[in-house]
Amino acid sequence: MKLGFVSDSLGAMSLDGMLDNAARLGVSGIEVNTCGWSMAPHFDLQAMLSDTGARNAFETAFSDRGLEIISLNANGNPLHPTDPAQGEGLKDTIRVAGAMGIKTVCTMSGLPAGHASDTMPNWIVSSWPPETKEILRYQWEEKLVPFWTDIVSLAREHGVERIALELHGNQCVYNVPSLRRLREAVGPVIGANLDPSHLFWMGADPLVAAEALGDAIYHVHAKDTLLNAPVQATTSLLENGSLMDVPARSWSYITLGFGHGEEWWRQFCIRLKMAGYDGWLSIEHEDVLLNSLEGLEKSVALLQGVMPGKTADYKPQDI
Repeated sequence: MKLGFVSDSLGAMSLDGMLDNAARLGVSGIEVNTCGWSMAPHFDLQAMLSDTGARNAFETAFSDRGLEIISLNANGNPLHPTDPAQGEGLKDTIRVAGAMGIKTVCTMSGLPAGHASDTMPNWIVSSWPPETKEILRYQWEEKLVPFWTDIVSLAREHGVERIALELHGNQCVYNVPSLRRLREAVGPVIGANLDPSHLFWMGADPLVAAEALGDAIYHVHAKDTLLNAPVQATTSLLENGSLMDVPARSWSYITLGFGHGEEWWRQFCIRLKMAGYDGWLSIEHEDVLLNSLEGLEKSVALLQGVMPGKTADYKPQDI
């Protein structure tokens, strides 16, 4: 496996500052945010789309430091009913990835409205009242599958081999069954970006999810979640309080090791290996309690101690 981090983890730094710190930390690459819910401080998507020189300069900044571009990440809602720019950003990200020879694009599945007349996305997580079934039918049959059929064709046209969907709340694809459903509908260009932090707060088990996904795992985000048991006991894990008020929340994103310890992350790495995954672990720092650089340093140190980094070579002797 290889270790890197998401560029927005050091979003307050310049591109050079971010890359210099990556080299200092000893990671192998960076996953680059391009649009959507990110201001993309290190990547001008439109300039990269139109300017070969800008793309070359960007790639040189990485290679000069011995770093790889892991993937491009268009993390937004590409099916937002009133903000088509998010979907166009994903399409442009795929075009730029193709031009740069980057084979993996990370994104979200998207969440449309619940009806053609609605203006806001609608996340359905129950099967009652009865109208929930019609909302899901509309979202999947009329919006999600047609959109992703076209996106898969665009990816193939531009040489992008893998689109890794983050299993994320407030998206149509948020767990193993919904990922499988879309993958079956549009083909194996679609796979999972397995981020344990979201599965934690939705009540799933990332270790079992890794086994269940198998070769459908195309990317991994390394991000942890603090489950605040005293608050959870009265509010559940359905949490809509301020992300900045950690003590009042039932769950919060946290630096690796502060929600689940080293032993859990060791088990996660070996479960990924058992599932056949030997790709990138990309740290995504979204901890509001720790300094970004400090949190990234601690996360890198933890993963460097537990992740497999070399090819297995043991086999029993012939006796």
